[in-house]
Amino acid sequence: MASLTNNQQTTKKSSFLNSNPVMRRLDKVREYSETDAATYGGITAKTIFFLLFSVAGMILQRVLESSLATGQLFNLKISGFETSLYMGQIIAIAACVILAIVFQLLAFFAKSTTPVTGSLYCVTQGYLIAFLVFTVLEGYEHLGLLALIITVAIVAVMSILYSTGVIRVTKKFKMVMITLLVTSIAVSLLTFLGSLIPFTRDLVKNLTANPAISIGISVIFIIIAALFLICDFNTIDHVVSDKLPKKYEWQAAFGLSFTVLWLYLKVLDLIMTIAGNKKS
Repeated sequence: MASLTNNQQTTKKSSFLNSNPVMRRLDKVREYSETDAATYGGITAKTIFFLLFSVAGMILQRVLESSLATGQLFNLKISGFETSLYMGQIIAIAACVILAIVFQLLAFFAKSTTPVTGSLYCVTQGYLIAFLVFTVLEGYEHLGLLALIITVAIVAVMSILYSTGVIRVTKKFKMVMITLLVTSIAVSLLTFLGSLIPFTRDLVKNLTANPAISIGISVIFIIIAALFLICDFNTIDHVVSDKLPKKYEWQAAFGLSFTVLWLYLKVLDLIMTIAGNKKS
């Protein structure tokens, strides 16, 4: 038994679990179970469970859409698509974004709440997806289906590349991931700050309005999200092989669901940007 424990600890130290924040916490777990351990089937079922809640969020958006059509009407342009929104609808979207951040943090820091907070997070993402596909892309809803097909294809390809060992989670892979993530965060932060400063506001506006730059940024984020899938697959492997208790299936499943939804939104953003520029 002592030998088994030592081997497990060695595996934990050498494993790389630096994917999204939800997954990363699993690296610190030192619990093991011989009789009630996590399984691939359990994680898969819980991932589907979370993603079904995103479908529920989409249904919720469609049900509430007409009842939120109150207040002043605003004309907005999102990724080249013009849409009109009532104040009630804008407030609902803003609340959805805030709640998504709150539920994500709760799922991250309070792992015992992950089944509930993770589900609610997925509801907010489903609501945002339905808003983009059925409201912003009204008349072009097929673009949402195209984004779904591309997302599923990316997940399938990354799964094959990981399972066949074509892409391995090594120290070099870790450095590439960290570099890409830090760079993308830095660019996003600088862009946001630049938009607030009068001296640089026009420059930032012109840069972000450039179709080539917008498409390039979207492609970079899609690549990062796809690479995070590899990290998530690696994490799930370790959760199962290290025999973590079954309760950790929830966090592993939420981590994967988080990345898949993030990937879909980035793919949808890219498609909207391309289609929006063609419309202009």
